[in-house]
Amino acid sequence: MSTEKSKMLIIEEKHLDAFERYLYERENAEATVRKYRSDAGTFLRYLGNDRRIDKSRVLAYKEWLVAHYAVSSVNSMLAALNQFLIFLECRDLTVKPLKIQRNLFLKEEKELSKEEYRKLVKTAREEGKEQIALCMETIAATGIRVSELQYFTVDKVKKGRIEIFNKGKYRRIFLTEDIRKKLLRYCKNAGVREGQIFVTRTGKPKDRSNLWKEMKRLKEKAGICASKIFPHNFRHLFARVYYACTKDLAGLADLLGHSSLNVTRIYTSNTGEVYQKQLEKMTILRI
Repeated sequence: MSTEKSKMLIIEEKHLDAFERYLYERENAEATVRKYRSDAGTFLRYLGNDRRIDKSRVLAYKEWLVAHYAVSSVNSMLAALNQFLIFLECRDLTVKPLKIQRNLFLKEEKELSKEEYRKLVKTAREEGKEQIALCMETIAATGIRVSELQYFTVDKVKKGRIEIFNKGKYRRIFLTEDIRKKLLRYCKNAGVREGQIFVTRTGKPKDRSNLWKEMKRLKEKAGICASKIFPHNFRHLFARVYYACTKDLAGLADLLGHSSLNVTRIYTSNTGEVYQKQLEKMTILRI
């Protein structure tokens, strides 16, 4: 679409519906589709009754986001908006993300230690939450994304091979014998004979939202800060432990399903406290 046509475009609710269908047809993950649809909806609400768009209105929206959201959220919402604009054939209206200086260190208040992980798993079992305990153990033992729990079926676990074909990419998840035995024991005790292992009471696959809510309920008894309790943190824990044992960054990238080693390096970052202790061991200034 030309710049002139872009200036005359009026965005309507029907565009959101069409955008959502487009994302599904493009085989985006369900969570991505929901987020992009939601973020595009935020842009529509910002526009109000006058939904004609041009570059100046998009830039004004960017400034509004900066005033109301954290930088990381702003860039995430702008990425969704840019995809929406490209879908509308208005590529000339897309905007650049905010520049962020890379944070080389993890925040201490968010890093989950191995001891805290064990406390969470133990607490879940003491509360009779075997499924949530096993979810945490599975992510920590394999490094999978939360969305990949849906691929764990009884048959695949019995074979010891979890294979994923998504967006034209093949990925294999490796299971240790320990986690395989735990999964099969859970299936036997829970009467799960076939199909997906991690499902809700209504039979729907476990997702990030319901998993996070169940994990948060463990915080007080486990005595762990709420900022450390979120599903993706177990994937980070797996990455740090694996890299500490092997120093194999390329292999870790394969296990995590990363196409860029730069992303994997973020997963293996330590806290500033760790680096501080390492610096204290240096003797260069000791005379």
